[in-house]
Amino acid sequence: MQPFKLALPLLLIAVASVPDAQARGTIQKVEIKGLDKGDDAEIIENIEVSLSLYDTIGKVQGESRLEYLLSQAERQTRQALEPFGYYNPTISVEAPRDNDNVRVLIKVEKGEPVRVRREHVDITGPASLDRYLQEDLEAFKPRKGQPFEHVTYEASKITVTRRLAERGYFDADYTQHQVQITRAENAADIDLTWDSGRRYNMGPIRFKQDYFVDRLFDPLVYWEQGSYYHEGKLDRLRESLTKLDYFSVIDIQPRPDQADENAEVPVDVTLTRAKRSIYTYGLSYGSESGAGVRGGLERRYLNRRGHKMNTQLDYAQKRKSLITSYRIPAFAWLDGWYSFSAGVYDEQTDYIDLRNVKLTAARSGQINEMWTAVASVNALRERWRYASGNEFDGAIYQNSTLLYPQILADYVNVDDPLFPRSGLSGSATLRGGIENVGSDTSFVQANVVARWYIPVGQSNRLILRGEGGTTWTSDLVSMPPSLRFFAGGDRSIRGYAYREVGPRTPRPDRFALGAKNLVIGSAEYEHYFGGGPWGAAAFVDTGSAFDNSIDLHTGVGLGVRWKSPVGPVRVDVARGLNDPDSSFQIYLNIGADL
Repeated sequence: MQPFKLALPLLLIAVASVPDAQARGTIQKVEIKGLDKGDDAEIIENIEVSLSLYDTIGKVQGESRLEYLLSQAERQTRQALEPFGYYNPTISVEAPRDNDNVRVLIKVEKGEPVRVRREHVDITGPASLDRYLQEDLEAFKPRKGQPFEHVTYEASKITVTRRLAERGYFDADYTQHQVQITRAENAADIDLTWDSGRRYNMGPIRFKQDYFVDRLFDPLVYWEQGSYYHEGKLDRLRESLTKLDYFSVIDIQPRPDQADENAEVPVDVTLTRAKRSIYTYGLSYGSESGAGVRGGLERRYLNRRGHKMNTQLDYAQKRKSLITSYRIPAFAWLDGWYSFSAGVYDEQTDYIDLRNVKLTAARSGQINEMWTAVASVNALRERWRYASGNEFDGAIYQNSTLLYPQILADYVNVDDPLFPRSGLSGSATLRGGIENVGSDTSFVQANVVARWYIPVGQSNRLILRGEGGTTWTSDLVSMPPSLRFFAGGDRSIRGYAYREVGPRTPRPDRFALGAKNLVIGSAEYEHYFGGGPWGAAAFVDTGSAFDNSIDLHTGVGLGVRWKSPVGPVRVDVARGLNDPDSSFQIYLNIGADL
């Protein structure tokens, strides 16, 4: 039994001296060194996404698992560098421990990038004579001598492939598709060739819908059957159908597999009707109009010919309006509408008693992607009188009847309609009437508004705004207030109340009368913090509404900006510098201001 007693302590000593096979550790941090956080930001991000180490930070790992993760780190880092053209980097992985805590340090030296040594990028077939595809080939990157970056290469490939499909080369396919990397020489050889196959033509457009009269939408197909296929034609058709606001779903599908012997591709346009009626309602409040309610009913389509009707009521304490419009689709010449409307307006404020009735017949149309126009004939009957103090006793009504044509043109050419940072937008209005030809006086009136958006840095912008208007008439008294120019308030001269700037009645009343001419200029700078949705603005507005001599009024202020999901939200606080009626004015706006 003696040998047994000696062996037991030896066995215990041997077991105690064996390392713990189940030792564990926790990765607390992974650091990447050797790369510039600015110039190499995309590379660092790709390494972080590729490293499985990041998925285990803060989680306890067994020793074998830790060893596996660390062994894979070098390979994963190397692969993450390759899309950027670095195929021969020097990478080291260190993992110092503090008890069970592990910090991983990955040092990266990118080395020289792989550069394009030879490139052969071509298209065979009919597309070899297509000017637009040849321009894409000329713009193909990377070129000889440039670093071979996967993202750039794939983007150029996609551009050509999409252009082939866009222009009707549905049978296009690769005949050569290879990039050979020679790591020892840091060289890439590109062999890339498409065979375009034949170009298809536009076939019949087959509208699939279950309500509107047959062939109602045929005028929207502006091209001839048998002309070259181009996806842009279908994009314009989709845009025209969308603007009609009849449908909740518009599905346009070319069917090249059903092309005939003339290579004409039929196109199926499947249309799903939207809900017929739109009801709107809400509460309103304005310092001039008081509290009120709003409501409306729009019928997207009244009948199978696509006619529409829209009625809107705004009923406030001091201002009330009701307008009803009837619209008929107009597809000949320009996409647009024939519209007929009737409106009544009543304003009973502290200083004016005004009522009018207006009838309008109009034709709207889209000239191109940037220009739209509305030509109309208007009949206006307006009655008004001004108070003395807060009383209308003894005030005499003035009346005006005008029959006048009008043309309105809108221009929008900006990078983002919801939040423009670059581009121009504006509108121009011209109207006029002749005395004794339906009008009490002869007049011509013009008004122009322009906005210039200038990008500053990555997310900031400068907005320059100008407006000018003038009226030629020998009898301003016969011009109703609704056709006179006023200044002051939001979207005019901030720092002054609505209609505060311009000709006014004598003191103490100082009520706005309206003017023959208008000039307004504005400069606004918006800065967004960290490129995020919140920002601040500083602005200066100046201008005047005047009859003969101009009296400029200037306002300055600051504002808060928020890029909300429903559009820009703007809150401004402004102060007038030329004897304003109040010390400060506050303004709130929601939505794009084009």
